[in-house]
Amino acid sequence: MMMPASFEFNFNNVNDPGIGLFSLPTVLEKDFRKGMEMLSNMGYKKIEFYGPYTFSAEKQKQSWANIAKMVGFSGSGFFGNDAKQAKKILTEYGLTCPSLHTDLDTLRDHMGPLAEAANTVGATYVTLPGIPDDERKNLDGYKKVAADFNKIGEAAKKHGVRFAYHNHGYGFSEMEGQIPTLMLLKQTDPSLVYLQMDLFWTVAGGADPIKLFNDNKGRYKLMHVKDMKSQARFSGDGGDAQQWMALWGEMTNVGDGVLDLKNILAAAKANGMEHFIIEQDMVKDPEISLKRSVDNFKKLVS
Repeated sequence: MMMPASFEFNFNNVNDPGIGLFSLPTVLEKDFRKGMEMLSNMGYKKIEFYGPYTFSAEKQKQSWANIAKMVGFSGSGFFGNDAKQAKKILTEYGLTCPSLHTDLDTLRDHMGPLAEAANTVGATYVTLPGIPDDERKNLDGYKKVAADFNKIGEAAKKHGVRFAYHNHGYGFSEMEGQIPTLMLLKQTDPSLVYLQMDLFWTVAGGADPIKLFNDNKGRYKLMHVKDMKSQARFSGDGGDAQQWMALWGEMTNVGDGVLDLKNILAAAKANGMEHFIIEQDMVKDPEISLKRSVDNFKKLVS
């Protein structure tokens, strides 16, 4: 059977290392193409974009503009490219994109253009990196979010993509007699709502990543692979930025910390994991750290 010239074989290998682009935003803001070349030469095979994008909700774009003033860079989305241009550059360097990170307002109100961009760059998942503070103040807030997640997942499915939720550090402490993250898992449709585990924040929140994988087979499809200098925990429930920033210095190169990554990664694969994405948020010296992380990761999954 002959395939059209434009047909792409895209067989996913779960052991192929990915990289979250929030690991090196300043590098990509200066020259996106050179950044992709560097990552490809290091051995990365997948990348994950973060928003906002040109089609994102205005509220999110304004919020990012304010954040950009504090962090010292403004690059995000496709870094000055449109989705077609970004896809062309990825293909040039042998990279694929399994996921786009985006915000809740865009997922709720702009699924059409979001899914169109995801389909253009080849992404299967449109992923929410966190729940806004004002929507998780109590258990009723989490219940409303769960209902919204099902609606978002249904809309994503209609547009040919999948919705995933990336956990942050909150949601693992008891609230009104329940664990919010476990409640979200129970109250969302497994065929519509998938999960991306952030390993660092999961452990910091006091949860057991292997137990989460074993108890929720097939739900966790993506993972932010990180490591810790020590077994760090939040001072409270992990619900605010002050607690997150207090642990920022505990992040280290994948394989250089104390987490039992070999067994964690094996459990993830045994329970349906599709994409391992290394992330070292705004890491210093990305040329050195991201290379060491990808080399160590390859040894861990071999």
